[in-house]
Amino acid sequence: MDRRQLPARAAWRPRRGDRTLPVFDDARATRDGDVRHEIHFGDNLPILGAMPPASVNLIYIDPPFNTGKTQRRTQLRTTVSAIGDRTGFGGRRYATVKVGSQAFVDLFDDYLGFLEPRLREAHRLLAADGTIYVHLDSREVHYVKILLDAIFGRDCFLNEVIWAYDYGGRPKTKWPPKHDTILVYVKDPTRYVFNYDDIERIPYMAPGLVGPEKAARGKVPTDTWFHTIVPTNSKERTGYPTQKPLGIVKRIVQASSRP
Repeated sequence: MDRRQLPARAAWRPRRGDRTLPVFDDARATRDGDVRHEIHFGDNLPILGAMPPASVNLIYIDPPFNTGKTQRRTQLRTTVSAIGDRTGFGGRRYATVKVGSQAFVDLFDDYLGFLEPRLREAHRLLAADGTIYVHLDSREVHYVKILLDAIFGRDCFLNEVIWAYDYGGRPKTKWPPKHDTILVYVKDPTRYVFNYDDIERIPYMAPGLVGPEKAARGKVPTDTWFHTIVPTNSKERTGYPTQKPLGIVKRIVQASSRP
């Protein structure tokens, strides 16, 4: 499957076309050994297909959730301004300027058909000690779990991480849905990376139930992560409609990538 075969409502079409952006301004710093430090902006399937097998140690993917909604991205540029419309860390004020917008309809007739070739490419790209984190919500996670079991093998399932947050609208006709699910799989269950001692510790929810030394040291998070979403007035915010917090990605990198 390539972009031309995707239904119009299932394809993200960048306004300026697919392109590769170096992470570093200095061209001499764009390579570290055989690893390229690049951002590819476009449909990921043909990009994945061009990469060599077993060349990636960690994959985090946040695919569309099949919400049926039109997701809009507003591109913003911020500058420090005492009279700005946004407040960042330390009370610093920023002014925002809208520089563009894009949108896509998050609706797929065959969601698994859209996702499967990308997950198969991810499996091909993972090194023997590699790990993949697949970020979903309650709409499709159960079906994608079965698909991942088929591609990676049930013995390669490592964790179901729950990201819980408490922000946004609250329906009165059901329990408010306030969590996402991150499925974690490894390429080889006998040799994957998990840096337990490198994970940033968090406070105990009931510090009075542990000794003062343990309370001061904190604990390694469990498979339930309490973390706020990206606030609308955050300097971290890019304008992407389903942006995930850096804190979530940072924890994943700390745990599952080599220093």
